[in-house]
Formats: sequence, C-alpha cells, structure tokens
Amino acid sequence: MESVYKVIELVGTSENSWEEAAKNAVDMAGKSLQELRIAEVSQLDLKIEDGKAVAFRARVKVSFKYMGKEA
Repeated sequence: MESVYKVIELVGTSENSWEEAAKNAVDMAGKSLQELRIAEVSQLDLKIEDGKAVAFRARVKVSFKYMGKEA
C-alpha cells in the first residue's frame, strides 16, 4: 500500500544543547501528531543576550503519515 507524508517545520529550544533543542521539537510534535517518521535538522542557531549564548535553537523538518478522509 502506498502512503503520503506531510512535512512541517518546527523550532525547538533548549538552554543546554542543540541536540536537546531538536529532541524537544520532536517530543512536542509527538504529543499531537500521529505516525511521525523522519526528523531532519535543517538549521542551528543561538539566542544571545548580553554577549552570551543563552539558548540553543534547532529548526527541524518533521514528517508524519498523512491521514486524509477516505472516499
């Protein structure tokens, strides 16, 4: 059987690491989306305050199985 997947882009944040920021994005998506398949980190950046890095941010593309209405 063939499947269709939708891809959305999320930004996860963490005070500790980019890895944790990406994981936070996927974990949050998993609370409301079903059948997550792949997550691809597309961009990493830092939030800076007073010349210091205060947060890590990971932009993540997440795919999940599209469940459209059956005809």
